[in-house]
Amino acid sequence: MKQTRSLLLLATVVFAVAALAATIKGAAAANEGERQQSTQSAPTLVSTVDSEISAVEKQIADVAEAMPEDKFNFSPESLNIPGSDYKGVRTFAVQLKHVATSNYYIWSHLTGDKLPDGLGDDGNGPANLRSKAGIIKFLKDSFALGHKAAATLTTQNMLQPAENSKSTRLHLAEFGVAHAYDHYGQMVEYLRMNGIVPPASRGK
Repeated sequence: MKQTRSLLLLATVVFAVAALAATIKGAAAANEGERQQSTQSAPTLVSTVDSEISAVEKQIADVAEAMPEDKFNFSPESLNIPGSDYKGVRTFAVQLKHVATSNYYIWSHLTGDKLPDGLGDDGNGPANLRSKAGIIKFLKDSFALGHKAAATLTTQNMLQPAENSKSTRLHLAEFGVAHAYDHYGQMVEYLRMNGIVPPASRGK
């Protein structure tokens, strides 16, 4: 009987130790998983700026896609609204090209990239670029430079002047975003004037 009790006691102890070990191992694995997830999801300087660039890029690309190609040369000047003063304002196409051109001028200070040929001096982009597909590609390529610019930022250099600029690197990275949003607002109005609901305002 003693031997049976001893064996039962030993088995119980072994089982308890095994269960405790499994619990500890499981808890350790869970903690490691939480730590890795926390590390992966924790925002950084680069990820924060990059996500802001992605957000405005999507908004502008969406309005560009929403405007029919035969309306790309639209400007409010053609509406002849009484009391308005739209004389000489940019067309929808030139708004897009202006954003892209400005992106290149702003973000190239951070990346050191050579500016594309044909940008011109008036901020309106290549004069010979007229097709919807070509303009959208030009726009997307300029935002690719923005993502590259964001990746150059560090906590050490973000407040340093950018190359050939008096502005800090962080200011230029964010100014590209602010400038693009300014023109996004104008392009939204251009869509509305043509009876098109902007993509961001459409029901899900």
